[in-house]
Amino acid sequence: MSLSPLSPAQAENLMKLGARLIDVRAADAHARTSIPGAENIPLDQLSARSLNQPEHQAVIFHCQSGLRTTTSASVLQASTNASAYVLEGGIDNWRKHGLPVTINRKQPLELSRQVHLTVGLLIVVATVLGALVSPWIHAAAGLIGVGLFVAGATGFCGMARLLQKMPWNHA
Repeated sequence: MSLSPLSPAQAENLMKLGARLIDVRAADAHARTSIPGAENIPLDQLSARSLNQPEHQAVIFHCQSGLRTTTSASVLQASTNASAYVLEGGIDNWRKHGLPVTINRKQPLELSRQVHLTVGLLIVVATVLGALVSPWIHAAAGLIGVGLFVAGATGFCGMARLLQKMPWNHA
């Protein structure tokens, strides 16, 4: 069994025949935007043979853009004994082809997007204030850069931890 790419139209047809659609994005991303009928099993929760289904039932994996599913093909293949596929271009390509997507605007933006927005805004503010008030304020932009470097090097993101505690991120 190989992990073949499927176009959105091919995936839709296979789903009509009973294929299972698995969204491997984080739960917050799935809660905000999803393909109707997709099950959410984040990539880090998939393990060898973690999907229990009849061997004849196909499985289609998808993420946001297709990159995560493509680069994680071996993990995805190991999680099932059925025929497995990846949705070419992910949910972005699905939407581009005019296929239905459920958007729940009551759900907060994905945590990674919240971090990007917050960090970007902080850097802009520090840069403007550094130019208008005191050049020493530019140090704040430098500290934010150090925080991003540490997050990338260690996997620990203090900004994400802080944003998780915000009221809009609690149901």
